[in-house]
Amino acid sequence: MSTLMATILLIGSDEALLEGLAQSLTALGHRALMPHDVSEAVDIATAHPPLLAVLGQAALHSDPRALRIPVVPGGALVLYRTPGEMATMIAGTHRNVLAELILPLERNRLLALVHHLEERVRVTGRENHRDAPSELPHTR
Repeated sequence: MSTLMATILLIGSDEALLEGLAQSLTALGHRALMPHDVSEAVDIATAHPPLLAVLGQAALHSDPRALRIPVVPGGALVLYRTPGEMATMIAGTHRNVLAELILPLERNRLLALVHHLEERVRVTGRENHRDAPSELPHTR
């Protein structure tokens, strides 16, 4: 495991779901940030690119800039929806998104993806691009 914890952006409207994910990620040693909207997520990620941006399907539909949230080299975007939501994709989304999850049902898959990305960044030597936790803003 790397010496720096991964920063994960959690973007969506279901605060209870995102808070639960943040707690799970924090318990594993990661830093979870919950920007209020896509605009704030883009601002944070531009200054301090995260390893992963977990993006609610509704947030993507409200602001297509979500597909351009910067991540560290080797990082990724993950799209999620809740069990009752219909899958509605926007053209071109599949190229930009590593996975589409149904949360919280696929929480373990999300955690496995975080671990995989962290290992990929470490193995490929891209770890030096990651920010120290003290430099990151606090949200929510």
